[in-house]
Amino acid sequence: MKRTIIDPGQFELTDKVVNVKRVSKTVKGGRTMRFSALVVVGNGNGYVGAGLGKAGEVAEAIRKGKEAAAKNLVKIPVDENNSVPHDFIGKFGSAAVLLKRAPEGTGIIAGGPARSVLELAGIKNIRTKSLGSNNKTNVVLATLEGLLKIRTPEEVAKMRGKTVEEILG
Repeated sequence: MKRTIIDPGQFELTDKVVNVKRVSKTVKGGRTMRFSALVVVGNGNGYVGAGLGKAGEVAEAIRKGKEAAAKNLVKIPVDENNSVPHDFIGKFGSAAVLLKRAPEGTGIIAGGPARSVLELAGIKNIRTKSLGSNNKTNVVLATLEGLLKIRTPEEVAKMRGKTVEEILG
């Protein structure tokens, strides 16, 4: 899937720290402790990104995660009732996330890591189910991958050389 590079400076981005882990490396003198932070950023209007920051201090790891997430911003298709155009399963590593479209008023029915991606993307009505691994990093990336591969009816119609009415029936 081709990702378009988006300039993060043109948006007012909101960020959410999904996970902070303390990681250690054993060296000759003992263990060195560092931190790894998974951060999701989005503008609440169809643009979202995720990034991983690693540093010796938590605040620095979060800052680096925000920068990495802003560099990885992607456009997500949203339909008229603030849901996804169709159902899809996003996969990353051993994690899979089922994304099901939902009618107006449903809200976001999702677990923690997937919920943060969907909220910051601006999706208001969706049902999700995390399948396979429950590793937070992989669930966030599987959700993003699923959202990226979703196509609008207009894209499908153009690809097939038909009208939108023929596609939707």
